[in-house]
Amino acid sequence: MRHPRLWRAYANLATLANGLCGAGAIAYVVLGNKLFALALVFIGIGWDGLDGFFSRRSGLPPNLFGRVADSVADAVTFALAPAAIIFFDNYPRSAWAAYDGASLAVAVLVGGLAIARLVYFTVRAHALPHFLGASTPQNALALALLVLLLQNPAYLTLSPPLFLVLAALLAIVMVLPIPYPKMRGHASLRALVVAMTVTDVFALAIPNFRPDAGTVPYLAAEAMAIVAMALLLTFYGMGPWVARNDAVQKDPSAPRTGANP
Repeated sequence: MRHPRLWRAYANLATLANGLCGAGAIAYVVLGNKLFALALVFIGIGWDGLDGFFSRRSGLPPNLFGRVADSVADAVTFALAPAAIIFFDNYPRSAWAAYDGASLAVAVLVGGLAIARLVYFTVRAHALPHFLGASTPQNALALALLVLLLQNPAYLTLSPPLFLVLAALLAIVMVLPIPYPKMRGHASLRALVVAMTVTDVFALAIPNFRPDAGTVPYLAAEAMAIVAMALLLTFYGMGPWVARNDAVQKDPSAPRTGANP
């Protein structure tokens, strides 16, 4: 039997777990463990996906409580936690001291735009067949990879200005009228997301053990972080094309290019 209310309860628990991951990430950032905070944000992305899966399994129509609760949890994990990751514990201080003001400005921008996007989605955009702008979990994942590549452990290079500029640009993509598809029914995108998930697990987990530079674990984590970012950028590029192609298939008279309504 389906037990719709039981599946709905599972969905609510997944939403709660997502929010708790975000709260834990903020706490770890304040305590100075940014790497573990990144891992918690990634786990929160998993709970957010399970929330939607359990809700669909219930067969019950979406309700306002679930939508609002999901957005509140997302605001903690994918808006406030990323803002805290940008602003707090920027190491080494000798490199970041001159950018404290810029870090605060970008943190406010990232958190503010993420919350604005969630509010818009909760009130209106939830009815669309696609996402409008990059999703907040997508942005949080991109930020986590930027931290690994440009901040700590800085696999590519330690560059506060580049990190802050890219974090701001990615945040703006969340509120641009660019369509991104939902995963259901897109085998090619699901394969991309699965590959990205596998590489992300290693890229975010290994640095928490703080391997020495040049060791096999360090080089493996570095390679995984680079591959994960490449896959994520591929998704950024493919997503709008797939969403517009879906729109054309459903309505042949729909334009193939241009902004979404």
